Amino acid sequence: MNGFVKWMDDASFWVKFLLALPVLDIVWAVYRIVKGCTSKNWLLLVAGILWIIPFGFISWLIDLACIIACKEPKLFV
Repeated sequence: MNGFVKWMDDASFWVKFLLALPVLDIVWAVYRIVKGCTSKNWLLLVAGILWIIPFGFISWLIDLACIIACKEPKLFV
């Protein structure tokens, strides 16, 4: 699990950008869930779950904007 989190943290800008596009954005939700479990951060875990279920239609746009502005999805990470 830590390998996945480290890989996502170290990924290039373009990989992060591509993973923030619609449908592929689920990877960022899984990243939030895994990072929340490994760091025992319940807020991050809940945010990851909510990122998939109720906010799936808009979450890709938020991640994309954060990646362009900050080079990583800063919201709930």
